Amino acid sequence: MKNQPIYLASNSPRRWELLQNLGLNLLRLASEIDETPLLNEKASEYCLRIAQQKNQAAQEVRMAQNFAEYPILTADTTVSIDGKILGKPKDEQDAFAMLKMLSGRTHQVFTAVCVSYQSKQFECLQTSEVCFRTLTDAEIHAYIATGEPMDKAGAYGIQQLGGVFVAQLSGSFTGVMGLPVCETAELLKQCGVQIL
Repeated sequence: MKNQPIYLASNSPRRWELLQNLGLNLLRLASEIDETPLLNEKASEYCLRIAQQKNQAAQEVRMAQNFAEYPILTADTTVSIDGKILGKPKDEQDAFAMLKMLSGRTHQVFTAVCVSYQSKQFECLQTSEVCFRTLTDAEIHAYIATGEPMDKAGAYGIQQLGGVFVAQLSGSFTGVMGLPVCETAELLKQCGVQIL
């Protein structure tokens, strides 16, 4: 079932590109939910909950619109340091504060993937440890001026200019990008979608 379409319920161009690179036939599906963390919610639990809720919302949209049934893939990427969840920056000041916090330290990036098909649901949570080199204020300002940090959790993109800040990575490069392809392929296989 290599050419069977898959719904991607995500606006992330990075997830779209990663799945396209695997040769998958993709369709977009809307999935809007409230992504506010719960009180005292751990970053890993938050990440998995959001991916699951996005999938549930996408399933409801598919049924309401009477779209054909294909596997639905949703994901969430959450950056965390000292137990604090770093979402997408609200503004440039927020981006600066996040990058300053990450400077010279190790943080966690969690990416949860959820795939549903024919009343079955499969999910995984991938964890990576990312160590930033020490950043100067000038470097942070120059990076923010590119606009790149503004739509990314933790205010950086590892696959673009933000990659120059990463001194060490333990985990999954594509997971930090937003979709761990190894784990995602396994989930899709459980839904009958073969990549190779």
